[in-house]
Amino acid sequence: MTKLTSTQELMRAANLSRRSLLKSAVAVGAVGFAAPITVQNAFATSGELNFEGWSGYDDLKKTVMPAFEKATGIKVNFKEVDSQDTMRADAKTAIASGAVDVMEPTVDRLPAWVSDGFVQPWDLKKVAADNYLDSVPGAKAGSAGDVDGKRYFLPSVWGTEALTFNSKTVDGTYGKLGLDALFSENMVGKVTVRGHSSLAAMGRVLDAAGKLPMPWIDSYKNEDNMKKLWDIALAEAVKHKKNIAQFWSGENEAQAAFKTNGAEIGLTWDSTGYNLRNDGYGFVAPKEGAFAWSQGFLLLNGAKNVEQAHEFAKWVSTADGASMWASAFSANPVAKGAIDKMNPDVSKFYASSYPGDALAKLYWWPSQAAWFLKLRGEYADKWKSA
Repeated sequence: MTKLTSTQELMRAANLSRRSLLKSAVAVGAVGFAAPITVQNAFATSGELNFEGWSGYDDLKKTVMPAFEKATGIKVNFKEVDSQDTMRADAKTAIASGAVDVMEPTVDRLPAWVSDGFVQPWDLKKVAADNYLDSVPGAKAGSAGDVDGKRYFLPSVWGTEALTFNSKTVDGTYGKLGLDALFSENMVGKVTVRGHSSLAAMGRVLDAAGKLPMPWIDSYKNEDNMKKLWDIALAEAVKHKKNIAQFWSGENEAQAAFKTNGAEIGLTWDSTGYNLRNDGYGFVAPKEGAFAWSQGFLLLNGAKNVEQAHEFAKWVSTADGASMWASAFSANPVAKGAIDKMNPDVSKFYASSYPGDALAKLYWWPSQAAWFLKLRGEYADKWKSA
């Protein structure tokens, strides 16, 4: 996937300035589901939807799903999982049983989902594709959401992975704190990271220092490049394994690393920083640029509730739906007009997290094919078990 140059492109696409963004906006076996949330006086349509999405975001259950159900009459059976790896594992069973209609991974994983035959294209006549901000990855024809001219991905929210830190012990001044802090000698036993993204962080640190035989971005092009570069990143990361207090894979684990396991700095989703903001922790983009992701909906092969799935994606593309979805994730909306409806607490958080040129330095996760995901998982396992 082509790296976008800045979030300012997103704002220009919606005729918004950076200032307005920061003011208003500122990420096996039978599949089981929780009991559906029901809302009376539903009117627009009927039926139910089997949705598998992210755990750790209570507002999705408490606020967003009830609002959707009230607007459409569709009951949502919501299964919460902590990672995209779990979604992919569940998909293998779900496409045979029809147990899941929609899942919500990130757009960089789309090539693998399509090549594995897990998903079917959306019917663009049944959604409102014009609602999206054009520059959100996967939002428009010919972008990362399309494969062979068919739209498989409809955006739901976008955000970042940056640095959460203990405000009492770590200087979080923007421009000073970087990804290299995760591997600093004074952070022994004080760091929390994900396996694969921390190796990517190490790769970017080594790249910036001129210590790689080719640019880190080239590791996503083919297996030979990946093995050469990830071998180097893994070897260097292992030298600093003593820094790791805990590896995390989902939102709840990331928060626990700080609250109970002694972490003082970590490479985490923006939602982690937001959720810990009142507990003495800060969140800031690293000086090298925050990792950025675009999350969205995939329609599974074998889905039983296809019409309801389209209604769901369409509702989240409205200004109201997109702002509620983004507020639940403490991240950024994908629809035109949604920024003006965002939770003001989220606006304040983003204003402090992305000062100066931080928005211009976003590093969008490149597209990741099935072969890459397999190898990436192997490297992450080696790193965690070293």
